[in-house]
Order: sequence, then C-alpha cells, then structure tokens
Amino acid sequence: MIRKIIQINEEKCNGCGICASACHEGAIGMVEGKAKLLREDYCDGLGDCLPVCPTDAIEFVEREVKEADPVDTRLTQWPVQIKLAPVNAPYFKDAHLLIAADCTAYSYAQFHEKFMWGRVTLVGCTKLDQIDYSEKLTEIIKQNEIRSLTIVKMEVPCCGGMERAVRAALANSKKDLPCEVITLSIHGQIL
Repeated sequence: MIRKIIQINEEKCNGCGICASACHEGAIGMVEGKAKLLREDYCDGLGDCLPVCPTDAIEFVEREVKEADPVDTRLTQWPVQIKLAPVNAPYFKDAHLLIAADCTAYSYAQFHEKFMWGRVTLVGCTKLDQIDYSEKLTEIIKQNEIRSLTIVKMEVPCCGGMERAVRAALANSKKDLPCEVITLSIHGQIL
C-alpha cells in the first residue's frame, strides 16, 4: 500500500533521540547512535517527530509500505481518537459512524463483532481528554455524508458527556440522521 511515512536522513541525524521520544507509536528507535524507522507499519503519518528534530533530518515521503500483520479486528481506519481524526477523511464518505467511550471496548468482550462491524469507529473520553467533542463532531457530520450514528457508552455518569457532545453535534450540523444510543453496564452487559 502506498502511504505517507517518515524518512530519516542519517547524515543529518545527530543522535539526540528526541524524535524517538516524540513518536507515540514506537516506530522510531535509536540504533548505533542514529534514529531509525524500526517499524514502518507503526508509523501513523502524523509526524509528531518532525517538529522536534533539531537538524531537520526527518521528512515525509510517499512510498510503498508493508501492511501490518492482520489481526482479528473490525477497525477500518486510523486514527480512531476523535481528537486525532481528520475532519475530511475519505473513510467518512457514506459511513455508519460509531462513537464509543474509551471504556466500552474493555467492558464488552465482543465489542468488535457487535459494534464495529460495518462502521467507522471513533473513540474518546470527555472526562479524561477534558475536551468538548461537539465542535469536531459537528464538522465531521457537516462536511461528510454520514449515514447513521451509533453511540456506545457506559452507564457511569461521566459517559453522559459523550452522548451530549454527539447530540449537540447533530443539532449544530442541522442534519437529521438516525442515532442509536447503546449503554453498557459496568459488568459488561447491554442495558
């Protein structure tokens, strides 16, 4: 698959290791005093490493990249964090959108099969991220042909923020989309 990925110029690299620390995916490591792209399938193409490199030794290139080993997942896109997802990503076209609170995937054993199948998945936590997702979700809904929304949240009070954000985004987008809310108990059952 051809995609955007980083490339490190060894001649420019001074071996400081700042880029390896900045890479949240663990794609960059230090080998013999130089930064190396160790796992191209881990590189997310977002480039957190670029602005921290003091010698401009890192750049983006588009090239053939080996795909990660297949795993049993229903995830169809990356990134999945609401705050990281690009508003105009091509995977939003005609999407059935799943917006899930972070904890839900850990509380329900068949989460991938039951909720992610056939949907584009976005996750977040309004309490931990301390962010109002409604603005970002409004833009995603406004600028794309979303076909339906499914919200999966926990029964705990903090998950109410996720549902409020989605409902505000729907109202602000002025679109009338089917929206289903699924609440999970802390014991992993659908309520």
